[in-house]
Amino acid sequence: MSKIFVETFEQSPRGWIGWEGKVGATRVEVRDGMAVSRSPWWVDFNHCHPGEGYLHILFALHTWHGHNFPKAMLDVAGPNPYVAGGFPTNLTDAKVTVRIKGDVNLKGSQLLFHAQGNVPQPGRPKNWVNQVLIKQPIQITKDWSEQTVQLVPDQSQWLNLGSRHDRTDMYGKAPIADLLRDVNGDIIFVLFPLDVCPLKPINGDPHILRAGSDYEVERARLPEGCVMLDEVRIEFP
Repeated sequence: MSKIFVETFEQSPRGWIGWEGKVGATRVEVRDGMAVSRSPWWVDFNHCHPGEGYLHILFALHTWHGHNFPKAMLDVAGPNPYVAGGFPTNLTDAKVTVRIKGDVNLKGSQLLFHAQGNVPQPGRPKNWVNQVLIKQPIQITKDWSEQTVQLVPDQSQWLNLGSRHDRTDMYGKAPIADLLRDVNGDIIFVLFPLDVCPLKPINGDPHILRAGSDYEVERARLPEGCVMLDEVRIEFP
């Protein structure tokens, strides 16, 4: 019999976080039984060129707490029923269903499921792999809708985000089948790709510099609006 994880956002924060550049992890806003994420969102530059690009983190949930899991993160996120409930980190062929609505100008981006886990490779004990389910975007409609994506171990369905030039000691690559067997980091809902451009002329390569930190980005080119999650359900095979 399959095991099912269900999050209805009736309490806060229950392990769910967002991310702000200068602050780091932040509690997801929960109100009226919904998780809410609003623009302006932080520009995650960790996977920009020569990686695959920039993204916004809307909702994230850690799937595993190791012995060295940061206490500060626990303090922000609060009790995590996914970890406490012993739900698997093997997400191969799991079905993820969301009940979602929002009012967003995507500016060319898509809402995607994102998996992150450490998949060690020879000579690389720390190899955080980040992949987005690029072929199964989630639609954001103004009325509630229920949508399901399946985490198939088919690389043609996924995009491996790689790393920016100075984070290759942290972020790397591995086949999606290896990642899905042990998603020991987190599951995330992201907006990707982003059209990141400096607001004013800068000296240097914008991909070597850190967007939003070393220079101000042109916000008019980025997604704006609000996204609401009423339920997330994960069914394991």
